[in-house]
Amino acid sequence: MNEQELKLISEQMKCCPVDNTFKIVGKKFTIHILRNMIMLNQTRFNQFLESIEGINPKTLSVRLKEMEKHDLITRKIYDETPIRIEYEMTEKGMALQPIIERMAEFSMKYCCRQVFKDGKPRTFKQVFGRTLKGFENQ
Repeated sequence: MNEQELKLISEQMKCCPVDNTFKIVGKKFTIHILRNMIMLNQTRFNQFLESIEGINPKTLSVRLKEMEKHDLITRKIYDETPIRIEYEMTEKGMALQPIIERMAEFSMKYCCRQVFKDGKPRTFKQVFGRTLKGFENQ
């Protein structure tokens, strides 16, 4: 791509696509909720509350509503006694799975001293028992 083509494309943009994604997932605890839904299959409010260090119920509630507004998750209410509410990833939310998994892979490889007690690097498969999404044949 030459400089003129790049300039034409940038003139058509309203904002930086990286900035835009970060505005959606960059608020405190949003990435943790997504991580827990994707990697731990969590779907319930109390599961998030118990497993995300430092989050309080009010903040969790706000983040879940924001994620729903951005169409990353849906809220499903079950007509039971007591009422049961679960959150599910949307197709748009699941599109973030390879990004989140790559972030984990990056830290396990390049920041292993901060991540692991023994300071030794590990692969995604060693830690999570499966290959990265989209890399099943590797």
